[in-house]
Amino acid sequence: MAKKFKTVLMLMLFVSSAAMGFAHGAEGTKQDEHDIIIILKTSHCGVEKGESIHATLNGHSLVVSFSENLGQVVVEVETISGGNVQGLSMLTPNGMQFYIPFEGDYIITFTLPNGDEYYGEFTVTD
Repeated sequence: MAKKFKTVLMLMLFVSSAAMGFAHGAEGTKQDEHDIIIILKTSHCGVEKGESIHATLNGHSLVVSFSENLGQVVVEVETISGGNVQGLSMLTPNGMQFYIPFEGDYIITFTLPNGDEYYGEFTVTD
């Protein structure tokens, strides 16, 4: 009887510690995600399109998506000091993912076909 009790007690302790560890790990993954606020830099057209651009940072991963067709958009990621990290041109409404390898402050710039520019600032930490 005592051996059965010890086995059940050990099993309960093992399961509860595993559940706690899983819950802590699941919580830690979500807290690192941050939305990047997109701001209009220059406007050549009267229609605001900043709400159609969505950027989210999760650790070193930067995810960009477009909720409407904006045409061919040039996307550039640079350090605050002006060092180019990555740049590409893409058709919308699609999304893309960038990996930012180093800690620091960055700017992402979106240039629309009509010349309008939008940007967002973000910080990558370890």
